[in-house]
Amino acid sequence: MQRSINLLKNHFSLEMWIAVILFTVATLTHTIVEFIIHMLYFIIFLEITRAVTSFVREQRVKIYLLIDAFIVLVLREFIVNVVKINQIEADNVHAFFTDTVNFNVLMFSGVLLFLFLIRYLAKKTSSHTETKNMNDPTDD
Repeated sequence: MQRSINLLKNHFSLEMWIAVILFTVATLTHTIVEFIIHMLYFIIFLEITRAVTSFVREQRVKIYLLIDAFIVLVLREFIVNVVKINQIEADNVHAFFTDTVNFNVLMFSGVLLFLFLIRYLAKKTSSHTETKNMNDPTDD
């Protein structure tokens, strides 16, 4: 009994067991890509819910939470385009611009890089992190 309680307290082992079980089920049912896509949908809903509850509780929008949701959304679209749709090989750079699926993958890559830049800037310029650092007595 104590061992079960310790397992639940140790988040890493709990997450590892959940991942192993989900991976085994997805492998046996041959639906790994669908599992990944649905888990990414869950993360999107989780991030949007966090943003809304944060807004209701604190009366301010935490933009980095919304950017996180958009990053996961773009990653999901990227995975769908690369794994499920893309059956065309690109031998040269010109193939990326002539085929629509490859062009979409290229655009999603650019959007993803842009969102990571915006996420970094939002976190860096957040007033919440500045006030936390100003109230920290160990900075003196």
